[in-house]
Amino acid sequence: MDNGIICIGCGAVLQSDNRKEPGYLPASRLQAALDSEEEGNDIYCQRCFRLRHYNEIMPVKADNDDFLALLGSLAEKKALIVNVVDLFDFTNSLLSSLKRFIGNNDFILVGNKFDLFPLNSRQSKIKDWMRQEANRVGLFPKKIFLVSAKNKKNLTELISYLDRSSRKEDIYFVGMTNVGKSTLLNAIIDEMGDVKNLITTSRFPGTTLDKIEIPLENGHFLVDTPGIMTENQLASRLNAQDLAVISAQKPLKPATYQLQPGNTLFLAGLGRIDFLKGDPASFTVYVARDLYVHRTKTENAAAFYERHLGELLSPPSDQDELPPLKGQEFRTTVKSDLLFGGIGFVTVPENCLVKIYTPDKIGLGIRRALI
Repeated sequence: MDNGIICIGCGAVLQSDNRKEPGYLPASRLQAALDSEEEGNDIYCQRCFRLRHYNEIMPVKADNDDFLALLGSLAEKKALIVNVVDLFDFTNSLLSSLKRFIGNNDFILVGNKFDLFPLNSRQSKIKDWMRQEANRVGLFPKKIFLVSAKNKKNLTELISYLDRSSRKEDIYFVGMTNVGKSTLLNAIIDEMGDVKNLITTSRFPGTTLDKIEIPLENGHFLVDTPGIMTENQLASRLNAQDLAVISAQKPLKPATYQLQPGNTLFLAGLGRIDFLKGDPASFTVYVARDLYVHRTKTENAAAFYERHLGELLSPPSDQDELPPLKGQEFRTTVKSDLLFGGIGFVTVPENCLVKIYTPDKIGLGIRRALI
């Protein structure tokens, strides 16, 4: 129903029925606007409010036509593309479809959350792994950076590179949700100087998709685009409380467990490792410090999981929101990291046969050990 009040940010008629439609405002806030007797009361929809006050663009689905049109337009521009990825969910946060859109433009990879790696981690080894994984899906980044957006770590080299590039082209930041893309861009702005008041919003022509443009003195722009939602990210399946538990805030502290074949490790209710064959060995777990890790016998594991899921094995606190655990076997020929995308990794020795599980196999993988 047309209530006669429009959002002064995007022009959509305000409504409280569907948060996914233009003009959405929570019912209480909309009613307050309707009850207000003030003339010219400036009312923003929820989306424009977050954009204006937090430089936060509402995320879009990976198959969103408006976003695909925005990506498709990049090939016609002279631009540098910056794909921000989560180092703890690299495969699922790498925008592999970029190769279809960037044309002759260069792109760089920026691995965020480097501060969470143990202090003895070698940057060169992590960058080599990132490059190999990108090459495997047909992406060839011109440069790779490791940073911490939250702690503003390793930003100097990245900013210098972006400064040189921005003298001849605009710079577009793209990435999945929960990788810290907008946090990184705001950290870069802070380091560059007080330009926050220069942030403007620009509507993508004919659509409701926004981007944030930061004008630079040289006439070019830093451009933030919406985060992309995909069901291939475990973070997109968890509520805020559970996400806070799996999201490390300090460098991961390794915890080593002595296992023999027939043992199982649970990473709360989100991951499982069955040690099937091999000599007794040390399995070193790198996850957030508050995430519960439990060792048991494999023969008892299924019953234990069913009995304690959502309680002792939490997160998930609400198992109805997640698909069941599914597993995949891996045989290690060298010291390797078993990957649990969005959670962490477990380092195991060579000559092990393991089966690892996550909900619907989301984020499963293996790599040569980085540490």
